[in-house]
Amino acid sequence: MAYKVDHEYDYLFKIVLIGDSGVGKSNILSRFTRNEFCLESKSTIGVEFATRTLQVEGKTVKSQIWDTAGQERYRAITSAYYRGAVGALVVYDITKRQTFENVQRWLRELRDHADSNIVIMLAGNKSDLNHLRVVAERDAQAFAEKEGLSFLETSALEALNVEKAFQTILLDIYQIISRKALAAQEAVAPLPGQGTTIKVGDNSNFDNRKQTCCSN
Repeated sequence: MAYKVDHEYDYLFKIVLIGDSGVGKSNILSRFTRNEFCLESKSTIGVEFATRTLQVEGKTVKSQIWDTAGQERYRAITSAYYRGAVGALVVYDITKRQTFENVQRWLRELRDHADSNIVIMLAGNKSDLNHLRVVAERDAQAFAEKEGLSFLETSALEALNVEKAFQTILLDIYQIISRKALAAQEAVAPLPGQGTTIKVGDNSNFDNRKQTCCSN
């Protein structure tokens, strides 16, 4: 979902949050959209979404962020929500190795259902629990580079890099949309030799004007 409108905002971008249950997707969503964090948050049932509008390179962009349930029994339902997404934040928990290992599966599912040009960021959440870390940052960075993803570690609790993560995704999406729009404009522009002919006066007239100017 990435299209231009004329009233309250210039663009609307749909972004999905995916990853295993319990990695903190809902708190990332609430931190970004409402600047809230709930220690007692429950597992998402099905799909929830929230919106936030912000400025991206002088344009008003409304981000519509979908929080998809991580439990296996909901995956058949949520797969339909990947369609139309132009951005995705794939989240794992730095204190749970299995959630990182499952990222590959989530990426495969995402790429099966989403547009091939979707902007994807990998986020290692709960960086505030560094003393419990089992996934090294360098390992996640190497994986992200191999898969062609951007990467950040975040903490929804401490509001660390949550804003940066979404701003990075939105900027990347906007730049892709802008390049496509520019390419479309160039495609309909006159080709060389087909434009308007501009006639330039002969040199003698130009020389006469120059002499008259200088004689004054």
